[in-house]
Amino acid sequence: MASFNFSTWPPQLTPEQLEALTLAATTYALSHGLLYLPPSQSPSNTQPRIPTTAIHAPLSLVPAPFPRAQFQAARGLQSVYNVLYARIAMDTQFLDTVMGAEEGVGKADEFTGTLWRGWKKIREHGMLPLHLGLFRSDYLLHAAEDRLALKQVEFNTISSSFGPLSERVAAMHRNLLASTSYFSASPHLIAEKFPENSTTSGLVEGLAKAHEAYGVRDARILFVVQPNERNVFDQRWLEYELLEKHQIHVVRQTLADLAVSALLDPSTHALTLTLPSTNPSPYEISTIYFRASYTPSDFPSPSYYDTRFLLERSRAIKCPSLPLQLAGGKKVQEALTRPGVLERFLSNEGAKWGAQALDLTAHAADIRATWMGMWALDSEDADIVAALDHLPAGQENVPPGTRLARLKAPSLVLKPQREGGGNNVYREAIPAFLDALPAEEREAWIAMEMIETPRGVSGYLVRASPSSSGTDNGGTEKKVVRTEVISELGIFGYALFGGGEVVEREVGWLVRTKGTESNEGGVAAGFSVLDSVVLV
Repeated sequence: MASFNFSTWPPQLTPEQLEALTLAATTYALSHGLLYLPPSQSPSNTQPRIPTTAIHAPLSLVPAPFPRAQFQAARGLQSVYNVLYARIAMDTQFLDTVMGAEEGVGKADEFTGTLWRGWKKIREHGMLPLHLGLFRSDYLLHAAEDRLALKQVEFNTISSSFGPLSERVAAMHRNLLASTSYFSASPHLIAEKFPENSTTSGLVEGLAKAHEAYGVRDARILFVVQPNERNVFDQRWLEYELLEKHQIHVVRQTLADLAVSALLDPSTHALTLTLPSTNPSPYEISTIYFRASYTPSDFPSPSYYDTRFLLERSRAIKCPSLPLQLAGGKKVQEALTRPGVLERFLSNEGAKWGAQALDLTAHAADIRATWMGMWALDSEDADIVAALDHLPAGQENVPPGTRLARLKAPSLVLKPQREGGGNNVYREAIPAFLDALPAEEREAWIAMEMIETPRGVSGYLVRASPSSSGTDNGGTEKKVVRTEVISELGIFGYALFGGGEVVEREVGWLVRTKGTESNEGGVAAGFSVLDSVVLV
């Protein structure tokens, strides 16, 4: 089959066909829980305790084209990544060196340093028996030298969202195909090119395995959530499946709630929650699933850190534990690119990961092939120095890594140790940012070569809210926007581990599509829409 021409996508549709697809898509979304809570209208930006309205999530009308070979390769690599990050989380010395507040990035990044110091104090009283990771590895297509390569954007170890909603977008696109045939607009829009997606059951499987490993059948799973969460339905679908398929109850609490409700048994370290308004008896917690605590704004005062560390001290299985959260730092991503570091984690030489652990070094080249070039701003490595043709005047005391970032700024992105979207610095904005960046904060940032995605591919996007989608007739009709886009593929997986044993699986996928005018890709941050794939 001839190579796919991305510039021909999406197929041309008439205004009447677009209106019909928009009606079908939005009503399907509203009927099947592909939902957000609307933006708060209150001056305090708070959501009502009992919601009375919902809006459909931002979505695409036509799935994004993605090469079948790269799609399958990304799914095939997920098990290797699952094991890799499990092993990183178990390597205390490595995390201390890379992320710690004494010799790592935690010296320059206060948030990272605070988490690391809390973990260091906790681990002095013994290591955690088990950890759970619900992961997502994000990729873009890189158009280089007339071929497409799969390149990793980042690896997420905490609050990897949109699994349930991504499954529902894929189902929505299959429904549109079945009901309209997309008006026969493209030979690519056929059922065998629309892959199935069962992310919800896969993520729930990981949570259920952790609950089972804890060993107390009547215990509950705790979801730690942000106040005024709009993406609540993505979380609720996990909660409903845990109850309906596994008979496991979920308790939702914010960190502020937990400061009042959480109690740690001093002898057994069992975590219990007392919620007198709903149950006179305390709930024991088997597993703690964090959909919060990944950004400094989740910790408005030191007492919030105290609550996070209390949870960490419990014998409940954390998803993620503090070391696994730290393992997801951008600095770890950069450290893995250094010679021999990845191979050390993939190897099981001397049974260092346990007698039954797999040796995965055969996959090292495939993993490295997914990475763009990256380096630390404070780097003085020889290869960074060699890449500098000359020393600009006035730059004598500036680390080579920062000088190279300035030199290559038009083709770079700078990334801090932050999750949640909206934190990166791109291309032409880099020199001015470097001018203002204090020297002591350079260690908190990495430079990464930009992934150059295929040009000319467009999409039909329907935003979630009137303010962003454009509306007519008093807001009763949604306006679909055709614009040039970039689509990012995320692959989900889980890993339950402790010692050398890792129980893991790849469990599904996500696509987020954004206009090319936006550098960021976070749906919750308002930069993109949920999508699925048509394999080409």
